[in-house]
Amino acid sequence: MSGAPENASQRLARNINDLLQELRVALAGVQILFGFLLSIVFTDTYRRATNVQHDAHLVAVAFALISMALMTAPVAWHRLLFRQRQRPEILRVSNRFAITGLVSLAIAMSATIFLLADVVLGGWQATLACALTVVGFSVLWFLLPLRQREYAAEHQSPDSGANHLFQGR
Repeated sequence: MSGAPENASQRLARNINDLLQELRVALAGVQILFGFLLSIVFTDTYRRATNVQHDAHLVAVAFALISMALMTAPVAWHRLLFRQRQRPEILRVSNRFAITGLVSLAIAMSATIFLLADVVLGGWQATLACALTVVGFSVLWFLLPLRQREYAAEHQSPDSGANHLFQGR
C-alpha cells in the first residue's frame, strides 16, 4: 500500500473484491464436494445403503446446494447492481450470504463425514465423527474469529470503530 488512507468508495471496492476472492476459494471446495455427493447415487454401494445413509446423503447434498447458491449469490448481486451505486448494500447482503453459506457448507461436510463414517464404521462412531466435525467447524470458523473480534473491539480505541459481523468490513 502507498500509505495514503483510502476513502469510503475505495474501501467498499476493496471489501467487495476481498469478499469475492474469498468466495472463489471456498466455492472450489463446495463444487468438488457437490460433484462427489452427486456421483455417489450412481454406485452399487449407494443402492445397498440404509435409510439413515440415504437421509444423511440427502442432507449433505441439500446443504451443499444451499451453500453453493449462497456463495454464488454475491456474484449475481455484484453483476446486476455494481453500476447502480449499490456497493454498500451489495457488501452488506453478500457478507450475510457468505456467512450463511459457510454455515451450510459446515453442515454439508458434517453430514458427509457422518455418511462416510456410517458406511465404514457404523453406529455410534459415525455420530461421534459427525459431532467432532461440527465442533471443529464451529470452533475454527465461528467461535475463534468471533472471540478475536470481541477481544479486538475491547482493546481498540473508541474512534477507530469496531468491526461488526454483518457490516462486511
